Amino acid sequence: MRSVGFIALICASFTGPSLAQTAAPSSAAPKSPSEWSPSPHGPDDRLGALNYVRPEKTARAAKLVTEGISYSLGAPVGPETPAYGPRSYSVTVLQLSDGTGTPIGANQATGNDDLIHTWLGIGSQLDGLGHMGTEHTYYNGVKASDFVATDGLKQFSIHTLPPIATRGVLLDMTKVYDSNPVPDGTAFNKDAIKAAAKAADITLEAGDIVLFHTGKMAALAETQDFSPTAPGLGLEGARYLAELGIAAIGTDTWAVEAIPFESPEHVFPVHPVLLAEYGVYILENMVTEPLARDDVTEFFFVLGMPRLKGTVQAMVNPIALK
Repeated sequence: MRSVGFIALICASFTGPSLAQTAAPSSAAPKSPSEWSPSPHGPDDRLGALNYVRPEKTARAAKLVTEGISYSLGAPVGPETPAYGPRSYSVTVLQLSDGTGTPIGANQATGNDDLIHTWLGIGSQLDGLGHMGTEHTYYNGVKASDFVATDGLKQFSIHTLPPIATRGVLLDMTKVYDSNPVPDGTAFNKDAIKAAAKAADITLEAGDIVLFHTGKMAALAETQDFSPTAPGLGLEGARYLAELGIAAIGTDTWAVEAIPFESPEHVFPVHPVLLAEYGVYILENMVTEPLARDDVTEFFFVLGMPRLKGTVQAMVNPIALK
């Protein structure tokens, strides 16, 4: 597996030639926890923006399925999958019974089992609300000391999340920037997002899942190298979408946000804004190329959560139906 550590990432992000990048408006600067808690969903809320995915929203979104065509938005994961270091993946196949594969029963049954050693933040993944915060404060003002433990999260665990069934929207940023892939470091802020929605003839609504297509994943398809830089969401764009009530935001990149970051003083600034300030979930490494190729701009998005207790993140394979 090709990976790069945190220090190497930061060094790579802020050295070398200037990249196409949109400066973050001053109004988009990160805020302190006292400015964004408690949540408008109530002081005890732990679901965040998934509260906007209501039954009536799901029922409307289901009507988008008119052709019965499905798209897998998750990518296969293996030992060779590029990952943010030191994350890694390995699988061991074991034979059942006594470990040597001895047949069991009069019918001489045999079989295999598997054992996986992995980080969950590899490949196509969902970041839960316990993933990143500010000053050890997470969504709705919950302190790390109140829920983080080495044997699993006591709040915000992925297994507590309901299934997501709602409208998905694809915004093709390669058309907005007339570049495929979009140049690394390009930050998608309000004007660019509105332009992409207009080009798709889409009005963004509360409870939507918004996916950005940048062409980055497809451009890297022939290599197993981890790219430390990428186009992605900017701070102003993150707040714009969150204020609309978007439930989750994803891209075909590993970080969702633009790297190099809009300000060299901030590290992964978009993550805590979405997760902690607004309770908006993050979908990384989404396979958007087939949707873009087929000009699919809206679809029925379906995702059932792995029921692994105490987990921060999850490998996922959402389905887009049209």
